[in-house]
Amino acid sequence: MAYKISDECISCGACADGCPVGAISEGDGKYVIDAETCIDCGACASTCPVGAPEAE
Repeated sequence: MAYKISDECISCGACADGCPVGAISEGDGKYVIDAETCIDCGACASTCPVGAPEAE
């Protein structure tokens, strides 16, 4: 099950830098996770300063 970034996102890019498979990119106002690329490792959640990435 892929992660999803909530509206709490502050667009800092920490999650994208921490993603080992490059599944995260900058979207319109917040970062977004490509569900097909996401390997559900949780690296994004552990690097986010506001806890925006959440398991779906």
